[in-house]
Amino acid sequence: MGSSSLSAGSGVSTASKWLGFVAAVWIQCISGNNYTFSNYSDALKSLMHLTQVELNSLSVAKDIGKAFGLVAGLASDRLPTWSILLIGSLEGLVAYGVQWLVVSQKIQPLPYWQMCVFLCMGGNSTTWMNTAVLVTCIRNFRRNRGPVSGILKGFVGLSTAIFTSLCSALFSDDPAAFLLMLALIPLAVCVAGIFFLREVPPEKSTGAADTKEAKYFGVLNAVAVVVAVYLLVYGFIPNPSTLFSRVFTGVLLVLLAAPLAIPIHAYFSERLLKPVLDIEGQNGQGVNEPLLQNDNKEEEAAAVAAAAAEEETAVVILEKGRAVIGEEHTISEVLRSVDFWILFLSFLCGVGTGMAVQNNMGQIGLALGYTDVSIFVSLTSIWGFFGRIVSGSVSEHFIRKAATPRLLWNAASQILMAVGYILLAMAMPGSLYIGSTVVGICYGVRMAITVPAASELFGLKYYGLIYNILILNLPLGSFLFSGLLAGILYDMEATTTAGGGNTCVGGHCYRLVFIVMTAACVIGFFLDIWMSFRTKHVYKKISMSRKTKKSSSGTSSS
Repeated sequence: MGSSSLSAGSGVSTASKWLGFVAAVWIQCISGNNYTFSNYSDALKSLMHLTQVELNSLSVAKDIGKAFGLVAGLASDRLPTWSILLIGSLEGLVAYGVQWLVVSQKIQPLPYWQMCVFLCMGGNSTTWMNTAVLVTCIRNFRRNRGPVSGILKGFVGLSTAIFTSLCSALFSDDPAAFLLMLALIPLAVCVAGIFFLREVPPEKSTGAADTKEAKYFGVLNAVAVVVAVYLLVYGFIPNPSTLFSRVFTGVLLVLLAAPLAIPIHAYFSERLLKPVLDIEGQNGQGVNEPLLQNDNKEEEAAAVAAAAAEEETAVVILEKGRAVIGEEHTISEVLRSVDFWILFLSFLCGVGTGMAVQNNMGQIGLALGYTDVSIFVSLTSIWGFFGRIVSGSVSEHFIRKAATPRLLWNAASQILMAVGYILLAMAMPGSLYIGSTVVGICYGVRMAITVPAASELFGLKYYGLIYNILILNLPLGSFLFSGLLAGILYDMEATTTAGGGNTCVGGHCYRLVFIVMTAACVIGFFLDIWMSFRTKHVYKKISMSRKTKKSSSGTSSS
């Protein structure tokens, strides 16, 4: 009787967990608005008569909003998920709503400092959404942190392409309409998501459950790839008709709704399985227990040992008064950890330079002679998605099979990103297509790898705050590489325009910027290699625990 009720409860919680994950995917589809600045930056520059330094300072203000994500991190341990989502979506409504009023010229341009405040609010709004989604889902899927991070961060990467493509299809790339979408759509999606996204009590791990979970993640990966390819193909279609654009929009919405099949399947498969389990339980009750009693005890002992080994971050182990890497850390222990600051600096070298390219894509494209840069914004977004979704699953596979440190993939991405910057510095015909693709892939890898690695190295208890400390690199990198480096070096090469702004045309405009960022990536590469050696024992332990768990599950089922 107890086992059948457990089965029923498990079925409900499994379907609820997956329904929450689908809601999280939808929220991530609209929470990458912080990467869309290039789509309307030129309109702000011309309306407000800004120099490139002033425009880049606006983008830095947007990214500084992420620094206040520490508040969202603290709130994640004290407030329910729904309230965190609501705060973020309402803040975004105000921030992008005001920017829409300015760009649509319904009001006069605000003073520069006020625009900085609203851009900062827009940047901060996404930290609330991302924190709610990542913390909840990684806690719900503790055994699959890599795929969870890859899929969720992948859809964040796709969100820029989704917004850009929808705006192009429905509003002919009108920057005012684009900002109105950024204000309203996240609010609508988050309000819908608050009914489904919540923490679910952990279930007992079995081999069958792990296999089914892996299949569901495989389905989500396939849907995500189809969406990415679909967006990529649309981006290369020249001057699509109105009817074609509307059909594109309808099909895109259907594709984004497709993951709903997973929680529906989970619910009905458990409901169909329950009567079978009830019959087996009634028929077998008390018949075979004496014969199997010793075997059951051995299996239970193996399962308990495997579960204890798998929860590698569940207990605080102290070594000379300090938490060991790979175990739960308090925030003070994290901030005193050498490993954390190596991870922080290597993350800065990758995402800081990547943010500079994304923030300046509009001006980089114009400097190289492209009047419409939306295709490059989409390329960076879509290939960033591939980097995130592939690296999450691949890194998880190699942890299980060969105990490969997850951060080794960050090192590989840093070298590839350096190659991308060299291509951009050369400014050859077509180099912007290749460079934006390479930078997008590598930026995506770093985001998808670092997020689960932080939970594996420093624990889940304070993960919301640890995550938001790490993403301080976004405003810091934006300030260093975009606000200072790119802005100052661009203005040195630019000529003043009649309205008081400036402009630059030619490959020389950003060449020195890309050379400096190449050097930063090389430094990040060596930091990642160092960190991989320092964490080898952690991933060996994780790999062994998962192999033990798999073998014990196989023995139990046989």
